[in-house]
Amino acid sequence: MPENPPAPWEYCLHIPNDLRAVTVSRRTLRLILTMHGLIRLADTAELLATELVANAVQHTKGSATLRVGWSAGVLRLGAWDTDPQPPEPPRALEELGEAEDGRGLALVRACADQWGWQPLSRNGRRGKLVWCELAAA
Repeated sequence: MPENPPAPWEYCLHIPNDLRAVTVSRRTLRLILTMHGLIRLADTAELLATELVANAVQHTKGSATLRVGWSAGVLRLGAWDTDPQPPEPPRALEELGEAEDGRGLALVRACADQWGWQPLSRNGRRGKLVWCELAAA
């Protein structure tokens, strides 16, 4: 084990309700992970962040925030949006067949080590944070 483990860090990217924000978020995430020497997590993290941000932008009317944090060997991604209602429970990928939508949280559940959601207010506005974690192992 290294004598000086990497210090925890967190970034927040505030994004408008615009589908282009998904691409901006994904590219920003890759840059953050590259700069912190975590490029090995980038492909999976990009997939997870894409699904979280896409849900936030497609299913709500307000702005959103992508949160990216690192602590104790775990990468945590979260998307805050203005809808305080819980996300629909993900179905198994096998159940979705050829469906063109409804895969987002199923992919998150399948690829992340953990995931969940919590009610969270920001700047006096009610909403929720849907999050997931990837261990660096």
